[in-house]
Amino acid sequence: MKSATIQEQAARRVFPTFDLSTLLKSTFAPREGQRICILIDLPDPARMKNFAFLKNPELPIQANAVNFFHKPLHARVMKELGLQGGGIFAYKITGGSNLDLPDEAVTPEGTSVSLEKDIYPDHDIILCVSTYSATAPLTAFAKQYKFRGATLHGVNPTILRTGLSVSYDDVSIDAEKMRLGMTKADWVEIDFLYSGKTHTLRLELGGQEAQKSHGLCRGDEPDVANLPAGEIYFVPTGASGQFPMRYENGTIGLMHVANGRIQKAELLNGDADTITAHNAKLVSDPVTGELGELGFGTQILPTSGRDIQDEKILGTIHVATGRSDHLGGGLTPDKFAEHLNATHDDILFAPHKTSEIWVTQARMHRDGKTKVLIENYEPSDYILDLRK
Repeated sequence: MKSATIQEQAARRVFPTFDLSTLLKSTFAPREGQRICILIDLPDPARMKNFAFLKNPELPIQANAVNFFHKPLHARVMKELGLQGGGIFAYKITGGSNLDLPDEAVTPEGTSVSLEKDIYPDHDIILCVSTYSATAPLTAFAKQYKFRGATLHGVNPTILRTGLSVSYDDVSIDAEKMRLGMTKADWVEIDFLYSGKTHTLRLELGGQEAQKSHGLCRGDEPDVANLPAGEIYFVPTGASGQFPMRYENGTIGLMHVANGRIQKAELLNGDADTITAHNAKLVSDPVTGELGELGFGTQILPTSGRDIQDEKILGTIHVATGRSDHLGGGLTPDKFAEHLNATHDDILFAPHKTSEIWVTQARMHRDGKTKVLIENYEPSDYILDLRK
């Protein structure tokens, strides 16, 4: 009998009801008296006054921050966990993934505050529910100001119902099993099938220790969890080959990779101007093409339409370009020619996201042996055996 696919398993899975208290206990194990707050991003932070932004139906993420995080905190969660604070602050939307955050924020009373002077030093736990990921900048601030945090960009009903309702102790156990089976790999090769032709990307890993995003951010060490969690990742030491990429407008380009970076993009289908613009960016700011992450999902979850959850699904794979300092890499914002280019952009390959591009196989070389990790977006027997 054919084994059920990951998505078939996810469809049958029963998830607990989302509960903020349970999530905070699972992720942070907070101590009585610790101070907590919430950050959101808004096109116009002045609309934070009296929660005026809630009248705008085009801001569902920020509405979820109020309804599922801020209100429960004040209704019962802070009392249950003995927490203090509970403020919510809005900063101006950055416009890109992992761009540095502005310092000014606005309170519900309409008061302007400084994140670096008033918020970061005064809180033990900071939740950031935003449009764009703030993991990289918030990680840097956590180390500087000694707080713990979680970034939850793109939160929608599916994520609340599934990815944020799981036990992160269980997620951590599954991730560690996979991590041990992949750590200290020499390289990973990925075969991509597009329009009848196979392209191969090779990522050098140099025997490094694999890292895991597992949703646990306990203890006193400054740290930021990316939620939903559940992935194994590496910061490549080099990369070469080719891979097709789907742009947001549906254009498909072939990325030519050498010396760890995308050197140029070639049009395969769609809008030629999109490729021209990308190539101009690669010339003017070459580090934007650096492959700074290779990640593998570890969870059995339904697709949510948001990469923050969908890249955590077992059988998916993602690479990322740009900033890598929050992952232990050396590409920091100051190395970009333009501030607005200093993003960390995940490129997710998954059946629902890149149906035109098929990952026929991903394989790892370690200890003198090559092991298949993924075939046709399903985990290999090697990966499944690790999870037993």
